[in-house]
Amino acid sequence: MKLGIVGLPNCGKTTLFNALTGSQAQTSAYPYTTVETNLAAVTVPDSRLSALAAMHNPKKITHATAEFCDLAGLAPGAARGEGLGNRFLAGIREVDAVLHVLRCFGEDGDILRDKETVDIELCVADVETLDKRIARAEKAAKGDKSYLREAELLGSLRARLDSGLAARGFPAAPEDTALLASCQLLTAKPVLYCVNFSEELYRRRREYKPLQALEQAAAAEGAAVFPICAATEWEISRMAPEDRALFLEDIGETECAGDRLIRLCYELMGLISFLTAGPPEVRAWTIRKGAKAPDAAGKIHNDIRRGFIRAEVTAFGDLMACGSPAAAKEKGLTRVEGREYVMRDGDVVLFRFNV
Repeated sequence: MKLGIVGLPNCGKTTLFNALTGSQAQTSAYPYTTVETNLAAVTVPDSRLSALAAMHNPKKITHATAEFCDLAGLAPGAARGEGLGNRFLAGIREVDAVLHVLRCFGEDGDILRDKETVDIELCVADVETLDKRIARAEKAAKGDKSYLREAELLGSLRARLDSGLAARGFPAAPEDTALLASCQLLTAKPVLYCVNFSEELYRRRREYKPLQALEQAAAAEGAAVFPICAATEWEISRMAPEDRALFLEDIGETECAGDRLIRLCYELMGLISFLTAGPPEVRAWTIRKGAKAPDAAGKIHNDIRRGFIRAEVTAFGDLMACGSPAAAKEKGLTRVEGREYVMRDGDVVLFRFNV
């Protein structure tokens, strides 16, 4: 699973990428510093692991990870290949979700205009994709009338894009989901808008009216907005752990904004974590929301999936309330689940299997 960080040139996306991943990718005041995609695995902060470690005293703790991609900056005309447009569009097609960085370093910043600039380019690229698909469906319909429905459905979606609305949120019947997914539309990807403020503006961000307008626009398309000061987060990411804790205490925070953003991005990609705990290791495992127990078992080892018998599951909150796995079992809070069990975020699991 990959999350692509996108935005106009000099919006601070590479600084944010460095802050979130601990990387040292090159940044510059000049546009198009990012030419090749920067890639890094990000550790997903999870306080539940520390709590389980206190209970089991494991030899090691392993966090879940997600892959972040810092893509080349987009400019007007990208859909026609201008700037690094072709490289940008190719990169964004390969990611599962989008973190769209909007720059707000001064009072003259226009985050709504910048959002619209990127949205238009993505819509134009999607219209070109749909035009090709519609033409193929109409040609195929001459011999097979069933393709008329495909052409009609994609035509309705094209009209939506023409009106400036993204493909995500398009009201489609469940049986049409696979068809729409096969189009691989850029505006169908889940998105989180990240407003990158200067340090001064970040302190009074709630007074910034364009932020409220952006929140309303994002809500209308089923997206969210996250304000941040990427430069500050980058500085925090470079601090020693003890210095970071003192700094956060001084500003009245329990964690940095970057950690909250990483968790939001993890959720944005439709990911959850199940947990395993014991003396050898306490670990968070990444799975897609909706995954069933055998699929989760396969994340640990394919033999566990093949020989799956059952899953012994305790909700993290219940386990903490009881104080130990044995106490949770005594109180009947450890459930025995079979193959059809849909995993939940925070499930603490022991898989039983036989190969």
